[in-house]
Amino acid sequence: MLFFVALSAIVLLVHGYLWRRLVRDTTRKGAARRAGTAVLVALALLLVAALALGTRIDPSIAQWFAWPGYLWLAVFFYLLLILLVLEIPRFALRGWLRRGERAESGDSSANSRELSRRDLLSRGSAVLAGVVSVGVVGYGTTVALGPPSITRFPITLRRLDPRASGFRMALISDIHLGPILGRSFTQRIVDLVNSERPDAVAIVGDLVDGDVPELADAAAPLAELRSTHGTFFVTGNHEYYVGYSQWVEHLPTLGINVLRNERTTITHNGGSFELAGVNDATADQWQDAADVDKAMRGRDPQRAAVLLAHQPVDVQDAVRADVDLQLSGHTHGGQLTPFELAVSLQQGAVAGFYEIEGTKLYVTRGAGFWGPPVRIGAPPDITIIELRAAP
Repeated sequence: MLFFVALSAIVLLVHGYLWRRLVRDTTRKGAARRAGTAVLVALALLLVAALALGTRIDPSIAQWFAWPGYLWLAVFFYLLLILLVLEIPRFALRGWLRRGERAESGDSSANSRELSRRDLLSRGSAVLAGVVSVGVVGYGTTVALGPPSITRFPITLRRLDPRASGFRMALISDIHLGPILGRSFTQRIVDLVNSERPDAVAIVGDLVDGDVPELADAAAPLAELRSTHGTFFVTGNHEYYVGYSQWVEHLPTLGINVLRNERTTITHNGGSFELAGVNDATADQWQDAADVDKAMRGRDPQRAAVLLAHQPVDVQDAVRADVDLQLSGHTHGGQLTPFELAVSLQQGAVAGFYEIEGTKLYVTRGAGFWGPPVRIGAPPDITIIELRAAP
């Protein structure tokens, strides 16, 4: 909750900058300025309502302000970036504006040439920022709401029993069922996964943004997932925001195996490997901390180990525990470029394949989205991981 309060406060403060560039600098005192101010205030309040209440009330009610609020968040993000970039030419054209001011002061009959120059620059910047932002967000909305792509990725494990080579696991993350995504989206994912006929399914957290009573129907199609060895789940940070225990108890009723700092042995075609799962990296705040060592304790060191962990940052613990492969999500691939730069600094990974001191890491971009129903530069995906034995 503290995170959303802080985020809302920052968003409101930054709206002051947008008001200056989009309203004050482009209008004169009067009805147009008042109307622009009212619209910006309304959008800011919708955004705060979406952030503060979008996952805390019934999704059928929350959707009415979540859709416009979250879409405005995406437009707001790109408006801010573009306007900040446009500060560079604004700075470079200061001399041009001053010359216009001097010309105006020397020609009392002129029709406010200095103001016209300022108006031209301010209004041109506002129109450019608005058109580009709305266009980018419109495109990103079609990407986010479209079907996730299927990415097939083979990974060789040095200790994998050759008999288990070819094992295919569907990796799903960050569905974020809530006020925008519901049952039809879940059904689409289930149908896509089942069409791949995987040997196992791994859901690595951030399945929901809400409580079981409101979202049980949206999650119900997960019971239709079909694979040779079943479906496995680990918690993400968003499960903790809404009360993780209710989902830990509910998912087994859908036939989903919840791994909580524990592991199970998968035997496939006579060959075996260890499949482990840990709680989210932030779960210590809820006295439910991730514990890779506990999950790996007592394992056969000659047998390959695959770890399901929501956040890529857990790979450091996986390295210390001599895990062969970690499968993660959480990052959304950045979701709104260039946000992947911040994600990389915080997580050390954004999307795709990495190798850290002998431990391999694969990060999916996720099937859904958080907040804005928009993806720019990071299309949604479901990854089919194929495990291969070393030659």
